[in-house]
Parts: sequence; C-alpha cells; structure tokens
Amino acid sequence: MHAPRTFMVGIDVSKAHLDVAVEGKRTVVRFDNDAAGRAALAAAVAGAELVVVEATGGYEMATVRALMAADIPVAVVNPRQIRDFARASGRLAKTDQVDARVILHFARAMRPAQIPHIDDGRIALAALVTRRRQLIDMAVAEKNRLEHAPQAVAVLIGETLAALKAQLARVDAAIALAIEAEPDMAARRDLLLTVPGIGEVGAAVLIAELPELGGIDDKKLAALVGVAPMAHDSGAWRGQRHIAGGRATVRCALYMATLSAIRCSPAIKTFYKRLRDAGKPPKVALVAAMRKLIIMINTILKRHTPWSEPQQHGC
Repeated sequence: MHAPRTFMVGIDVSKAHLDVAVEGKRTVVRFDNDAAGRAALAAAVAGAELVVVEATGGYEMATVRALMAADIPVAVVNPRQIRDFARASGRLAKTDQVDARVILHFARAMRPAQIPHIDDGRIALAALVTRRRQLIDMAVAEKNRLEHAPQAVAVLIGETLAALKAQLARVDAAIALAIEAEPDMAARRDLLLTVPGIGEVGAAVLIAELPELGGIDDKKLAALVGVAPMAHDSGAWRGQRHIAGGRATVRCALYMATLSAIRCSPAIKTFYKRLRDAGKPPKVALVAAMRKLIIMINTILKRHTPWSEPQQHGC
C-alpha cells in the first residue's frame, strides 16, 4: 500500500541546474541538471503529491522523465502562466530560487493537471514531428527568398530546397516507423485516420503533442487545445468571447483537419452551415467546428471505436 502523498514541489529548470522548492521546507535546494542530479532529485521528492516544472525549451524533459520513472506525479506549465501569477502575487524579483518558490506557490494555488506518462517512443515521435515542422518552415523561407534571388543565389537556394525535401522524406518515413513500433500509438493512429480530415501528419501531431486526447473531459480538452471561448464580461457589459492560449501546433493541425472535414464530413459540414446560416462570422463558425471535431475525436479515442458516419466516402 502506497504512503499518502502530502506535499508539493516547484522546480525552476535551467540548462545546468534544478532549483527545487519543497512545501514545508524553508530553503531552496539546487541539483545539477545531469543524470546524477536528477536521480538525487527523484529520491529527495519521493512521495510528493505533485511536482510542477516550468517548460524551458526542452531542458525540463529529462527531469520529467526521471520523475515519471520514479512514479512521481508531474505537471509541466507554460512560463507565461508562471510570470503572470508572479506579477499578480506581487513577486517582481527574479532569481532561480525566487522562481522555484513562485512555481511552488503556483502549484499550491492552481493545482495544474498531471501530465500523462511519456514513454521513450512518444518522446522520439514528438522530436520527429517537431523536426518535420522545422523543415517545412525552412523550406517556406527558402522559397520566399527564391522569388527575388539572382541566378547565382537561386542555384544555391535550389540545392538547399532539394536537401530539405530529401530530409523531409526521411523524417516522414521515420515518423511512420516510430508509430508502427508502438502498439498503443499505432492503434491511436488507426482510429484517427478514420476521422474525416485527419491524415498521417495530422494523426502524428495529435499522438505526439496531445497525449491527453481520450483521457480528459471535453471542456478541459478544448481549453488545452485553445478552442474554448473565453468570457470577457464586466458588470452588466457582455463582451465577445475569444479563444486564447492552448497548444498552437495542435491547433494548427486541427484547423487544417477541420477545413477538410467541413467539405467531406456531413456532420461537421451541417454544423458549420447551421452556424453560418444563423449569422455567425466564418471564423467563429470555423472555431466552433474545430471544437466539435476535437470533442468527437476525444470520444472516439475514449471508446476505442472508429469514426462512423453515413456517406463519409468520396473526400
């Protein structure tokens, strides 16, 4: 029988160090951000109710994996949330130790959701999906430069584009192999591919960057993706609702999928048309369709049943 988890932890992560604030302890302890330091950290915070780590461009991932391997619940939060919370709390000073205490204070006050377990296969897939996006961005930038480049430079740009295209093909193959190698990811991919508008790339993005899909309720999922309408009201005044925050890369993939689904899914097409006929602006109707689609996908993965819709063929 496991002992009850009774305290929370905030960790400020940098490339070299981990500054750790533990609930009930006055001092902030520093560990090296290496294998030995992370092992010592996991031993020091064993039994924590929740460890909250600020996302720092990837430097936090090894720590997250070490804590998960020790069966310690972990939440990873957006740095902007921490900064806004610190300002709202009147904590304007910024040092690594202060940041660790602010993260702990945030953990106690906000109790962010624990992230699902991240295995090695999903980490490798996420890295490949990120690399694919980088290659696309670089190719777009090179194509933009090509438009006004003199002939001598155009030849060089052409060589770069050819190299990017070749690497993109290798990355796409590696993504397919990474998914196929993991039965759980392969099963999720097969379910996602039954959804109108979802292709191999969109499925890979959802698997790699939205692991909560199928495991949380619809409202939390919509907020996580960034397609939940946020109120802007004050007193008797009622402002327009707008989406905010969320995972931009997932939202982009969902946007492209929804554009396709509006054309080839009767359910999404009818929903979108009803909103437009009711006078909703195109962008509002599209975001609502995105929200409906991701909620339907959430249900599919929860129930482990493929998309079923009459006349969904011919897309």
